[in-house]
Amino acid sequence: MADGPRRSTNLTISEALVEQARALGVNMSAAAEDGILRAVSMVSDERFAADNRGKMEAWNTWLAEHSSPLDEFRAF
Repeated sequence: MADGPRRSTNLTISEALVEQARALGVNMSAAAEDGILRAVSMVSDERFAADNRGKMEAWNTWLAEHSSPLDEFRAF
């Protein structure tokens, strides 16, 4: 979970899902925070990959043409 101060907020969630969560004793605040944290992480990773795709492709092309500058130290 994310550290730091908490903020009260309203979420609209399926009534049936809320009933199931309550019946099972699920901490809905913690579950929502965990789900939002995962979504934020996934979108952040996707954006990083998209923003840096050209740089990664350029590096891979350079490596294919020149090999790694550290190849001489590889044991495999």
